[in-house]
Amino acid sequence: MSFDPGSSALEADLMQHVGFDDGWAMLETFSSLVRESGSEDEHVAGTYIASELERLGVDFDMHEPELYLSLPRESWVETGGERLTAKPPSFAVPTPAEGLEARLVYVPSAKATGQRDLFASRPESDLPDLLGAIVLTDGYAMPASVARFEAAGAVGQIYINPGQNVHWGICTPIWGTPTMDDLARKPGTPVIAINKPDGERLRSMLEGGDARVRIKVALDEGWYPCKLPVAKIRGASEEFMLVHGHYDSWDVGIGDNGVGDATLLELARIFNQAERLERSLWIAWWPGHSTGRYGGSTWFADEFALDLRKRCIGAINIDSPGCWHATEYDDVMWMAETGTLCQSAILDTTGKRAHRLRPLRAGDYSFNQIGLTSFYMLLSNIPAAERATLGFYPTGGCGGNIAWHTEDDLMDVAERSNLERDLKVYVASIARVLDAHVLPYDFRATVDELADHLGDYEVAADGLFDLSRLKDELGELGSALAYLYDWLGASEARAEEAAEINGLFVELSRILVPVGYAEGGQFEHDPALPRVPIPRLARIARLVEVRDEDPELLPFLQNELRRAANHVANAFYEATRAVERATGTLGSISAID
Repeated sequence: MSFDPGSSALEADLMQHVGFDDGWAMLETFSSLVRESGSEDEHVAGTYIASELERLGVDFDMHEPELYLSLPRESWVETGGERLTAKPPSFAVPTPAEGLEARLVYVPSAKATGQRDLFASRPESDLPDLLGAIVLTDGYAMPASVARFEAAGAVGQIYINPGQNVHWGICTPIWGTPTMDDLARKPGTPVIAINKPDGERLRSMLEGGDARVRIKVALDEGWYPCKLPVAKIRGASEEFMLVHGHYDSWDVGIGDNGVGDATLLELARIFNQAERLERSLWIAWWPGHSTGRYGGSTWFADEFALDLRKRCIGAINIDSPGCWHATEYDDVMWMAETGTLCQSAILDTTGKRAHRLRPLRAGDYSFNQIGLTSFYMLLSNIPAAERATLGFYPTGGCGGNIAWHTEDDLMDVAERSNLERDLKVYVASIARVLDAHVLPYDFRATVDELADHLGDYEVAADGLFDLSRLKDELGELGSALAYLYDWLGASEARAEEAAEINGLFVELSRILVPVGYAEGGQFEHDPALPRVPIPRLARIARLVEVRDEDPELLPFLQNELRRAANHVANAFYEATRAVERATGTLGSISAID
């Protein structure tokens, strides 16, 4: 059998209800609301979502968590008596009222080429002496970069954004509300962002020799009550799919993420009209995304951890769909096991072929460590050639529009025809999971991806670490899965058999998703820093460096990696055992029948 179920009677019926009247009305309402988390406007927006769900007859829960947020206020950089406009990222450290003065040091940074390296630290050379200096550099104030400059002794940081506008952002690596241990990772310096013309003026000052600047940073940081609505459309089973997106914003934020909020409302309307769903659907609107580093989704992951662990069959993140001129699907995120599902849903509804971007440690992917198979985040994009013609640079939303995280993210960033098209993608994708006899996940693709990454690690190890045990255990898993999928391909699974397979697929998600995407424990949250595949093995990349620069430390690193490798190898072993148990049960069912 195929592991993309294709369209069904349910999907065909739901497609008849696709439209964007309610969603467009929401956008018009949101276009007058500055939905900063914890603010009155955000509460108005949360109440609006609830009133719309009531009007549509959709059951929902309204949670009211208190989230730890950092709200940017005043910021500037002063030089020669002139003050330049700036924005502080959330969780930057405030300065005294009079600001902070220090010598200025410029550190060039490579331009981001796309979403893949948007969050990375990219200095073009070794760092100069930054002790006691305010560093001036290029790009966005991302956590990895901020931490690197702090470690080098910088007392303040100025980021030159790539265009005319200054983009809001967040510079903490802490995912969601901090724990006691997390607090040590909070940023320790004042940080601001300025636009490119002002950045060039600061750089030109340094051409004449030393220069000094004064920066001012003011933020409000603390606990804020927020509203978190979750629609619940009940199916025949208590198993559920989680579809989610954030409804807080920078300024009015239509492209990021009003369009996603409106899409979630339309999905609630459409799926609530289904005569029968095999599984349930939960639709959540998160606060605290922008100023709390995914605070709402993290709170939900913590508060409902066991519900998610036991009964959630998959998750879709919806952020910035249907924006102006966004007609291509060139960087769509999905986990490997959902590849056929995502590609076919996009092709069937749009006629477009999608290209994959492996999910980043970003967005509201707050469920990797619980082990939820997840797909999508951003969806359609402005074609690359058009972005180049327009002079656009890489952003993290709005379909590639540089209005992202600025005051220009207004109604004209949304495009109704594109919203309706992307809505069909989501309807098809969700229906094909909710209505599937056997969940449309192909874990053979996951094993293939993991094997490729182990191969890369083996090359990087340069003979200094033995990965054969991991490769053997993964090979055993691949063989067990090949047998299972061959069995499935030979006949249509009956109800009892399908239930066994679906239970297995959920268990495989709980084991393999954390291996591929996480380093910490199952109910923890890794920091918002770039993550390589199979993060527990990341330090393999340091073996050659340690051997060449400090060989006495090499055995210690090898010992550390041996323990990490045991964790990964055991996960492969446990996954193999789960597959073998399921195939044994399937054989028993067949024998009885």
